[in-house]
Amino acid sequence: MHTDASMFKVRGLELSLPDFANKQPFGRAPMVDILKGLDFDIETGSVLGIVGGSGSGKSTLGRTLVRLLEPTAGSIVFEGSDIGHLDETGLRPLRRRLQMIFQDPMSSLNPRRRVGAIIADPLRIHDLDRIDERVDEALDHVGLPRAFRARYPHELSGGQRQRVGIARAIAMRPDFILADEIVSGLDVSSQAQVLNLLENLVRELGLTLAFISHDLSVIRRLCSQVLVLNRGTIVEYAPVEQIFDAPKSEYTRELLDAIPLPDPDQPGW
Repeated sequence: MHTDASMFKVRGLELSLPDFANKQPFGRAPMVDILKGLDFDIETGSVLGIVGGSGSGKSTLGRTLVRLLEPTAGSIVFEGSDIGHLDETGLRPLRRRLQMIFQDPMSSLNPRRRVGAIIADPLRIHDLDRIDERVDEALDHVGLPRAFRARYPHELSGGQRQRVGIARAIAMRPDFILADEIVSGLDVSSQAQVLNLLENLVRELGLTLAFISHDLSVIRRLCSQVLVLNRGTIVEYAPVEQIFDAPKSEYTRELLDAIPLPDPDQPGW
């Protein structure tokens, strides 16, 4: 039985992918190192923020954590078992427990399926019971009327579509959710509503969450630990208070300086 406080223990994580942009005619695409020897833990019940600029590797890291990508080297220990190099047969029992909310709900929600079917499909794939009841519970949790089961994604606002994406994830009753830039395409009001929703779900459902963002002001509100990535390496990994009050890396300070202030005449954080 797993009793460690850490849900994930990641050690020496590396990932290389082919660079098709520089592929030579009739040759193999050269490999590019995306993640470079990452070491970190994710404690059960915590919210880890993963931040960095464009191309830092944060989304790639998230997809590797939930094993949409297989690492080139290193280990991903989930509740005591290394899942880093499991084949699809070995991963299938874990898929329900490791869920993901995608950045763009318009591209991640099937436009030809109604909301109820979108939420129910993963439940059917995993042969879970009480599907209709779980769909209704998921809609209740994300604050959408049950009548929305009959709607199509194009009939919803951006914030409502993102709530459907969240409902699809939590309907599986997972232990861990990866949220990849899920508020970046929303207006300020919708961002605040979705962040409030995530805070409530983490508390009410006992979720562990990894939240990927380039916006450190969002990270400060939601997360307890922060991992700062730059070019596939960890430049800082610390509690959120330390990141904002006493950052050790110049790169982290640059990210903090990029946060727009409500009143430019006032000092920063």
